[in-house]
Amino acid sequence: MSDEAGPSTIRSEAPERPLPSTPFYSIEYPGYVKPESVPLAVSNLGGPSRLETAFKRTAAKDEALLELNLRPGNPFAHPIPGDIVSTNNILLKVVRRKHRHPDGECIGEFTAEAVGIIPKTARFRSMADYQFQPDMNDPLAQLRLAMDRMDVDAIRQYSIPEEREDYVVPTSVHPPELDPALAEKSEQTSESRSNLRLFPPPLFSRQNVPQNYNFKANPASIVTSLINEETGEERKRLINKGRWKGHGPATITFSDPNVPEGPPPTVETLRAQTNSELLNRILEFMNERPVWTRAALYNQFSPAELREIHNSKVIMPLAGYMFSDGPWRDAMIRFKYDPRKEMDARIYQRIYFRNANHPVARASVVARRQEGRSAASYINRSIEQEESFEADRRKSHIFDGNTLTKETAAFQLCDIHDPMLKEMIEDNENLREVCDERDGWYSAQALERIKIVLRHKFFSLLQGYVATEEECEALLEQDAVGKSQTTRSKRLKYGKHNMAKGALRPEDAAAARLQATLDRNAKTILANRREMYGSRSSQTADNVR
Repeated sequence: MSDEAGPSTIRSEAPERPLPSTPFYSIEYPGYVKPESVPLAVSNLGGPSRLETAFKRTAAKDEALLELNLRPGNPFAHPIPGDIVSTNNILLKVVRRKHRHPDGECIGEFTAEAVGIIPKTARFRSMADYQFQPDMNDPLAQLRLAMDRMDVDAIRQYSIPEEREDYVVPTSVHPPELDPALAEKSEQTSESRSNLRLFPPPLFSRQNVPQNYNFKANPASIVTSLINEETGEERKRLINKGRWKGHGPATITFSDPNVPEGPPPTVETLRAQTNSELLNRILEFMNERPVWTRAALYNQFSPAELREIHNSKVIMPLAGYMFSDGPWRDAMIRFKYDPRKEMDARIYQRIYFRNANHPVARASVVARRQEGRSAASYINRSIEQEESFEADRRKSHIFDGNTLTKETAAFQLCDIHDPMLKEMIEDNENLREVCDERDGWYSAQALERIKIVLRHKFFSLLQGYVATEEECEALLEQDAVGKSQTTRSKRLKYGKHNMAKGALRPEDAAAARLQATLDRNAKTILANRREMYGSRSSQTADNVR
């Protein structure tokens, strides 16, 4: 082998050329653009002014957006969104020159020249919305055009057309305006067309990138037949068999003169589909006691039975009705029974007051499931504990003055077993001859005394001790002389509220608003007088000086 090195390698670097500083902006137009159609493409992008605003250096984020209208002038054709992105591209000018040799061969010569830099580029990478052309003769389409023209008269004359089930109509009736390119490719296989008034929404999709979607029919949809009563024509429609149907008890207000004598017709038709055994048991409880709170009535059933009552949605509306306001608000009442006409119904009145420390938000579903499914809860929970828990649940609607069963106070008077309160509830003195919307059959003073004692006993249990009768009697004495801070005058609020929960009557609310206005005006006049007299006294002092 020779130790001599081989021939030296010739190395040459690319020559440096100055880069022009002239900036250019690039638009990746998603379509074919010919030299003669450049003005049309710029117009579809919003015009030169819109492009200048989007590409300027100080453009805000909402300004650096472009919209490409492939069908300008059509309000139902959604534009394609585009973004302005930063780039470091170079604009090259490529020139091709042809040279013809004597032998007839044509040789091309290409030269490239850097013209400038491209700091920003407009790209249309988002998914384009569907293009749907509705019938422009439809009243809703005319309303949309009138809104673009700001035609106030046309907008005021618009009325919602009558909904008909003519989903398929002959092709001669108001043919839709189609794109000529689409019309050439469409093939009329029948003499009818769809007449669904499906107007496109403001935005079809919020996804920028198309996603795989395995389209399939809704498994809960079934085919049903409907017969037109006028023409006798039978039509088939898809209906979701699993749709939720809400059924609630018949509800009236305290001012309604009559009470319901039975469930609503829509609920009565579903009587055969309910659990007759559970319904009969509830009706038996309603016969024994005409007014129940939901908590008291639910406590008469086992957890499995209670779950079925909840899932049925029809059993409770078949059992009774409810008041939306008044002393028996939100209580289940037996049909044909009017507590406003029965003085004995006073023991079924509800007393409710808030516990500000009680958490309103429920625990998350995940936390409750983890707590219920934990192995330790099943292992450590004995049969005796289960029975004790179930016994406490069955008494959660009862207040005995010694045991705290829940953290919210909502009791019926008949479920209060405390001796002191029970004596006050059963007292026949200070009763009304006519039922009142706020106090029911009790006088305002008698019901207020019951609330004072119940409130003190309940919150004492929340603090961990049992209130004594001496404490309650002292509170009643303070209330009698007007020294208690829990008097009604400081708790009443005028407005559209339930009177049984402390709202004023309409006439009292009007008087309170008038008095408040007079007080504000008096304060304003007094302040103005003080300011005026103060300025006069200062002027007098200056003159003396």
